[in-house]
Amino acid sequence: MPTSTATSSAAGSWRRSISPEACSPRATRAAASHRRGQLVSFKQPVFIGDVLSFYGEIVRVGNTSITVNAEVYAQRNPSDLETVKVTEATLTYVAMGPDRKPRPVPPLPDRKG
Repeated sequence: MPTSTATSSAAGSWRRSISPEACSPRATRAAASHRRGQLVSFKQPVFIGDVLSFYGEIVRVGNTSITVNAEVYAQRNPSDLETVKVTEATLTYVAMGPDRKPRPVPPLPDRKG
């Protein structure tokens, strides 16, 4: 994990790159996709030693894209445990065919099971 030596916190570029895949593996697999339209909001720094939890929810399935709301939480301070939201994002995955053009999103498996 890259760090910022000045603050001992995880670099924003690392969080921006890891969050989409961790939060939405189903969207990534279904779309065999290209990610675009990424809106990321960094709420708090991620410190070395924080335990991260990534959550994602598919909020829209279009003809050629899937939109996911993602949240990242950090557990820190083991002696007095606290959990804080450190990042949230809205991610859009565009399904791409072998010709690198948008293609229809295949049906997704039932999300309840």
